Amino acid sequence: MELLGRPIDAEEIDARLLDLARRHARAGNAAIDLLNLVGGQAEGLLDRLPVAVRTRLGEVTESALYRAMEMAHRSREVVGDQPGWMARAVTTAMGAAGGMGGLPTALAELPVTTTVLLRAIQDVAIEHGFDPAEPSVRFEAVEVFGAAGPLSGDDGADLGFIGTRVTVTGAALNSLIARVAPRLATVLGQKLAAQTVPILGAAAGAATNYAYTRYYQQMAHVHFGLRRLAIDAGRDHGDMVEALRLQVSKMPTRQD
Repeated sequence: MELLGRPIDAEEIDARLLDLARRHARAGNAAIDLLNLVGGQAEGLLDRLPVAVRTRLGEVTESALYRAMEMAHRSREVVGDQPGWMARAVTTAMGAAGGMGGLPTALAELPVTTTVLLRAIQDVAIEHGFDPAEPSVRFEAVEVFGAAGPLSGDDGADLGFIGTRVTVTGAALNSLIARVAPRLATVLGQKLAAQTVPILGAAAGAATNYAYTRYYQQMAHVHFGLRRLAIDAGRDHGDMVEALRLQVSKMPTRQD
């Protein structure tokens, strides 16, 4: 049972909201860096994939999410909590390996990367005082994948994923994955396409995986940081989502 102390004051609430908004902005900046690297528009990247791959991407992603939920949880029995840089190092190395063999090895690497990303999100939940062994926390970790990926046009501006609160049942989990999978499929499809960029090869695979890991770690901090802030402030979570949305709207737009 978690003992709650006295709610924090307005000044600390504002300071923590500002920190979360800055994290949100840093996550979005990954989109600019990555698109500059691969040299193109996010929409154009998906056109580089074979039609057969694009057609099955949603099915493959949904299957990968189910496996990732179980494997990310089981991995804690073997490997304890890891610092954030470790997940970025692992996914970067996997992306390089996947990129070296072109599309076939990139496809084989995709479910493993999904598992490591989900494990990294769960590690962030721990940093904010949540237990990933709890079904609700594991559920919310998958919700983080509902945020726009770093190649999405809105640069992660969608905060809607933060506000979802449902009873954790098998039906709810199936509904969540059905909702998240198409968006994650687009993200992973863009990643696969970037790994097929001529000349870059393994470098593109490493860079895209690094960017995705950095992005989802930052968005996990936003997600679970806001949950923790609502608890510490003794405020309604929905109200805090709106407060963060307002703070994000005030952040300066990066100019390159």
